[in-house]
Amino acid sequence: MRKDIEFKTQDGVILRGWHYLPDGRTGPCPTVVMAHGYSAVKEMYLDRFAETFAAAGLAAIVFDNRNFGASDGTPRQEIDPHQQISDYRDAITFAQTLPETDASRIGIWGSSYSGGHVLVVGAIDRRVKCVVSQVPLISGHANGQRLIRADFFAGYRGMFDADRRARYAGEPPAMVPVVAENPLDPAALPTPDSWTWFTETGKSRAPSWKNEVTLRSVEMFLEYEPGAHIAHISPTPLLMVVALTDHLTVADQALAAYERALHPKKLVTLKGGHFDAYIKDFGDAAAPARDWFVEHLLPG
Repeated sequence: MRKDIEFKTQDGVILRGWHYLPDGRTGPCPTVVMAHGYSAVKEMYLDRFAETFAAAGLAAIVFDNRNFGASDGTPRQEIDPHQQISDYRDAITFAQTLPETDASRIGIWGSSYSGGHVLVVGAIDRRVKCVVSQVPLISGHANGQRLIRADFFAGYRGMFDADRRARYAGEPPAMVPVVAENPLDPAALPTPDSWTWFTETGKSRAPSWKNEVTLRSVEMFLEYEPGAHIAHISPTPLLMVVALTDHLTVADQALAAYERALHPKKLVTLKGGHFDAYIKDFGDAAAPARDWFVEHLLPG
């Protein structure tokens, strides 16, 4: 069963999403809190993951990140990773207020950019009893050096500086496409598979998705280091799902970060690329996540 929800963050922004409950529920349920990655909205296949969890007896809170989709927040289309981490924690608090939630059995799931967020939340918030991080960003600095050609970096820095001056003067933030058909054009996610997945999924499933973010979002991406927290997640159980041909949140960085994590932990590898986790490799990604949550959250 799914119903629409909304809740307020500590700074007063209303976030909206879905609450999934398992059929035949007889009492409070272990609950998984979920949000999407960089610029994506909940209709971009998060429903399939939440349905998989609900079929196994788990509830799920799925929400759009602030400034995106059905959620409020300004400036629109801005991605502040630290604010999104705070919003994850407020979503946990909201979930714990619901009579349908077993407040002592909270899990978190994230993918791509939010796959990095859950590493941070799992390390700093002990209300979390289980973490699943799918195709996660590990290091904005290191990942950015793989995505942006070295001879383009000076140009990006100049754009960041000009945007700061303009915003200081009261002008609106500069915008940049999330994806571009030509991988040499300026874009936040400059890979051909990013262009294909976002444009096709936006048309077929998520008309609220927009192909733009603030330029400041890219600057914050390059400064974000979620992998620095990975050794602090233990003793909370961590499952990491890595796509071995991922060249967006690159696989070797995720695998190296997994080695730094402490037990209890488990690694699942997918044969495909970053976006195959949502479609072609969905079963291979969702089933282990479901089983990890069932093992560590369901009583008995």
